[in-house]
Amino acid sequence: MTLRHLLSRTFLLGSLLPNLLHANPEDWLSTEFADASLTPSPACLCASAAGEVFVGVDLNGSLGKGPDKGRIVRLLDMDNDGTADSHTIFARVDNPRGLVAMGNRLWVLHSVIPEGAKEVASVQLSVFEDLDGDGIADGPPQPLVKNISTLEPNRERGADHTTNGIQLGIDGWIYIAVGDFGFVEAEGRDGRKLTLLGGGILRVRPDGTEMEMYTRGLRNIYDVAIDPFMNIFTRGNTNDGGGWNIRFIHHVQSGDYGYPTLFKHFTPEILPALADLGGGSGAGALFLQEPSWPARFNNLPLMADWGRSQLYIHRVEPDGPSFTQKQEPFLKCSQISDVDVDASGRLYLASWNGAGYKGNPDIGLLTRVVPSGWQYVPFPNLKKAAASELLKLLASPSAKTRLSASQEILLRRDPALSGSLFALASNEAALLEARVAALFTLAQLGHQERTAQLTALAADASVREWALRALADRHATAKDAPRDLFTAALQDPNPRVQVAAAIGLGRMGDPSVANALLAVTTPGGDTITPFSEARLQELTSAPNPETEGPHAKPNPAIILPHVAVHSLRQLEATQACLEALSTPARNGALWALQQMHSEETVTGLLNYYQSTDEAADEVRIIAALARLSQNEAPYDGSWWWKTQPDTRGPYYVPSPWSGTEKIARFVQGIYENAPPQGKDLIRHLADRNRSRWEGIGGMEPSSEKASEKGEIGRTSIEDIVLALDKLKGRPNRGKTILKGMACAGCHNLTAEETIKGPDLSRLGSQTPAEIAESIIKPSAIIASSWVNITRQDGTVLAGTIVEKNDKEIVLHDIAGTPTRIPLSDIQSTTPGPPLMGPHLADELSLQQFADVIAYLRSLDTSANH
Repeated sequence: MTLRHLLSRTFLLGSLLPNLLHANPEDWLSTEFADASLTPSPACLCASAAGEVFVGVDLNGSLGKGPDKGRIVRLLDMDNDGTADSHTIFARVDNPRGLVAMGNRLWVLHSVIPEGAKEVASVQLSVFEDLDGDGIADGPPQPLVKNISTLEPNRERGADHTTNGIQLGIDGWIYIAVGDFGFVEAEGRDGRKLTLLGGGILRVRPDGTEMEMYTRGLRNIYDVAIDPFMNIFTRGNTNDGGGWNIRFIHHVQSGDYGYPTLFKHFTPEILPALADLGGGSGAGALFLQEPSWPARFNNLPLMADWGRSQLYIHRVEPDGPSFTQKQEPFLKCSQISDVDVDASGRLYLASWNGAGYKGNPDIGLLTRVVPSGWQYVPFPNLKKAAASELLKLLASPSAKTRLSASQEILLRRDPALSGSLFALASNEAALLEARVAALFTLAQLGHQERTAQLTALAADASVREWALRALADRHATAKDAPRDLFTAALQDPNPRVQVAAAIGLGRMGDPSVANALLAVTTPGGDTITPFSEARLQELTSAPNPETEGPHAKPNPAIILPHVAVHSLRQLEATQACLEALSTPARNGALWALQQMHSEETVTGLLNYYQSTDEAADEVRIIAALARLSQNEAPYDGSWWWKTQPDTRGPYYVPSPWSGTEKIARFVQGIYENAPPQGKDLIRHLADRNRSRWEGIGGMEPSSEKASEKGEIGRTSIEDIVLALDKLKGRPNRGKTILKGMACAGCHNLTAEETIKGPDLSRLGSQTPAEIAESIIKPSAIIASSWVNITRQDGTVLAGTIVEKNDKEIVLHDIAGTPTRIPLSDIQSTTPGPPLMGPHLADELSLQQFADVIAYLRSLDTSANH
């Protein structure tokens, strides 16, 4: 490597020395599985149980556009040496984002750009088949869900907040990580359509039917991790200073996690994250349960963080119906995008490795990691396996094996297996994971005894939670589930059973169970709910935009009330909620009613207000009316809220509905006759809820154009990169601006200067996006020559490598002073700390920043721009 090459190129943290990036501790062995010649710009990957590795190559990256830049590559390691030695182009698709391999089928989440077109026509979930096993899809994909991401932002920006990773659960649903582009009229194969404003988890059957939301109120999640007990975890993306950092979330079915409208100022209405983990970019996810891995690295959610170039372990511990977590670093991997494992325990990591925001055909790699002492175990051919062998595999300690065996049993549709599955699910001596796998497989067979068998299993406390979930898991069969079993389970000593029962009751379509649900909407203790006394004091005081609730702190006590309220809404149990206003369940009833936009709700609340003589109840009714006075405008996909949306809430686009005027007239009458303190209270409620009550409050302020000064500080790196595509930089102005940024103290601006920190005069070969990221996120991108060298005596020297031969390294410190270090005296070499702070350019406008980058690129006269 020449001196000039060493100094001029900027790499992602660690990419100068791959052995540092993929360190090989004694606990595991890592090998380069494939390089950029096979899998450049790997956006996603998956592994089959047998070890076929499918990689989604996306040369558009997150912000690029255009057709014919994506493909799926199938890789095989025929001799099990850790390096792929066989590959095929399985299929060509645009923007591959999620993959699941099972048998001879491959499910793919991808964009569709029709032949001859330049724009995305759909983002969809498809399935490919490879019946002859040649590693090439037999034909075009079969669309399962169309329009699964909103088209306008995909066309305007690229795929950076689109719909992403997919995982198959042991319950037979495909779970889909939906970024906050959301979707408009996503359509499954059965014609069912859904619209979502924002992000969440969508689920659908493998044939594209029964599509439904699982959770909502998320930002830009990239993947989901599913454990053997159907606990789902995600690690999201930060919104760069808007109050929503990386969040580790345990997903509870029907939960609303509040982004962006509820999490700050309406926190009692959401399910909070388990932790706020600071800045970063959550990417691929996996729950690892493979017996070849040692216990301390097994039975854990693994979460990739692209921004931190790190695969993390999250150690979760039960906490009521949810968990607490502790994060710890696991494997270093340059801009890791995805992770998966096969049934032999081979862990595969995809590394974007500095391929930029628009992909790069020459950058990207895959790594295979196995634990120390690992031995390859071939996976059986399930197509040739006898039913008895499949049942044994279903009892395996390997999660990948159990899932594959379950799917093969379901493909055979043999009702004769129901007895054996029931026996395994009932076997107290079997692994609990195996019993749960058998239970969900049994539930999906669709045989006549299904309900009776699952009901019998619900009598066993050790599997009751999953028996209830399975009984109510499909809307078509939930109506047959025994109501008494579920209402009794609301009082079960196991809080997880209580939550499963509350969710299941909402799926049965029977409003007669509403009173049982209302009884659990008011938790004991000091848990704050939307209409509890403590919350009422907050609601009736002047709203403070700087005050936020505890939206990233575990709150297990709120989970049961939260899902019970959702079930009441799902059942449209308006009458039961109105009747509960005079009972101890009034707070939960109002929590549900404030989300039921109907004439019946409004009339019932007005009548109750006029009949009560309790001052606190009057305040509660006005608070509910303040919320009901507007509704969320229907989302048509013509706009997107960008990376730092409005977080005032409770609606993103408040919109009047048929009950708005009736509410406004009623409140106006109360307001006119209220004493000054009462007027203040009503005004505060109007302002907090953006109720738009003329002459009272809650009116929208007139919009003012933000100053261009400081645009960089309040704009995400993705939006900065997009702006640089449109702005023409002026080098002469950039030179003047750079002088005020104090860069010359640490960096070279001309080739003639003494080398100090990374050389800014050699950046011409880099794209504007690469230079922008090195300034905006200096801790993520560091010049490859800027290092920390630890000597044998423990002394650490930081500086720029200016010369290296087979005997010594010459290092220049920040003042340009040289030090010669014999190679024999070097204990380790690691990427150095960033010289720049993260806010160096915050006060610049977008145009000024474009000028600076244009000037930096102009310094390198040897580069071809």
